[in-house]
Amino acid sequence: MTVHRPTARATAVGDTHPSLRERVYVELRERIIEAEYPAGTRLVEREVAEELRVSRVPVREAMQRLESEGFLTVQPRRGSVVADFGPQDAEYLFDVRENLEGLAARLAARHATPARLRDLERLLGRARKAAEAGRLREAVSLNADFHRQIVELSGNPLLVELMAPLDSRLRRLFRLTSAQADGEPMCGAHERLYEAVRDRDVGAEALARAHVADTRAPAARLLAAAPGAGRDGLETAPAAAPGCS
Repeated sequence: MTVHRPTARATAVGDTHPSLRERVYVELRERIIEAEYPAGTRLVEREVAEELRVSRVPVREAMQRLESEGFLTVQPRRGSVVADFGPQDAEYLFDVRENLEGLAARLAARHATPARLRDLERLLGRARKAAEAGRLREAVSLNADFHRQIVELSGNPLLVELMAPLDSRLRRLFRLTSAQADGEPMCGAHERLYEAVRDRDVGAEALARAHVADTRAPAARLLAAAPGAGRDGLETAPAAAPGCS
């Protein structure tokens, strides 16, 4: 079990807008997603507060929120520990994604405005450039942005609200698996989905469902074959071009 200790990367979060508790929450969540706090890391409230240069109250609140979202788990005599993200976690996530992202694509094909479609097209261009240049962190972030924007294009605020808590889990999954992704087919799948939404194609829902289904098995294999990825970040996987997941 790894115990987190303050490092030279001390970050003063600062009491500015958004609220301090939100900034602490976002900082801790991003460190988990980026594997700066790998799975199995024990987070000690006092030490985290010292590292972020804040009081223990916002840290405690952020850790409670991360626990409710599945990023932390409380273990007897160990306290808060970064939760693993394994094949079964991915299965649960894909079950939900396949249905809700299919719905989002169908609604986006009805409601997407020209301005929002131009934004999505620009994002796709940036994602392809990042993938081709091997800029892993940027590509992973843009992958998640693409899926989130399709949901936002649905025009259904309830669907946006339902999908919002899944966004961080999706980004964590991408971060753990995209190092070995084949960029060309993944970027192509996103581009085909964009074209279907742009053209008001009723087949957009089927494309979105198929895209999620196609990435399910590879993601599970990567997580199962490299259990250290859930604990030590991406270093356990051989480097390769990241793709659009």
